[in-house]
Amino acid sequence: MLVKDLGLVDFQASYEKMQKFTAQRDENTVDELWLLEHNPVFTQGLNGKANHIFDTQHIPVVEADRGGQITYHGPGQLIAYTLIDLKRRKIGVRHMVSCLEQSVIHFLHTFDIHAQARSDAPGVYVDGCKIASLGLRVKRGCCYHGLSLNIDMDLTPFSYINPCGLQDMEMIDLKSLGIPLTMEEAKQQFSVIFDEKIRKRE
Repeated sequence: MLVKDLGLVDFQASYEKMQKFTAQRDENTVDELWLLEHNPVFTQGLNGKANHIFDTQHIPVVEADRGGQITYHGPGQLIAYTLIDLKRRKIGVRHMVSCLEQSVIHFLHTFDIHAQARSDAPGVYVDGCKIASLGLRVKRGCCYHGLSLNIDMDLTPFSYINPCGLQDMEMIDLKSLGIPLTMEEAKQQFSVIFDEKIRKRE
């Protein structure tokens, strides 16, 4: 799996790049993991409902073809886009979701943070608060989109929405849990853990 650090980029540009990559790939294309941050943006998934948005505060809202509902992306949040050939690796979508969730849980465990996944609402939670969100799209057996993990960010924009359609859901980040971690450290540590997890799923 090729890991790419793309820095801080606009969502729309990354979105179009993911779609193009997936449309053009073939059975020999190497899987890629894109690690990046986005400028402030709300993204609305295929199941999104307008009533989960209270006030955008001039932050753009972009519709995306991933699963799930509305969420927020901004600087200080680790985005991991997983361009993976599920068919070639012989793993299903549910396994891929679990792999992402377990990667975050393992990542947090290294800091003695106990986290859980929920069967009714994909993502990762600490003491009932959400620290990571995920949504995938699968075409021709290959997935894209992926995961957002809150590292050290302004969480205020989450209060303008029902994050992932969950009413009164409190969002947290690593900093609010007392863990000082740079984005570079987060990218390096998460990518190693995710690579190990997905290999075990094959």
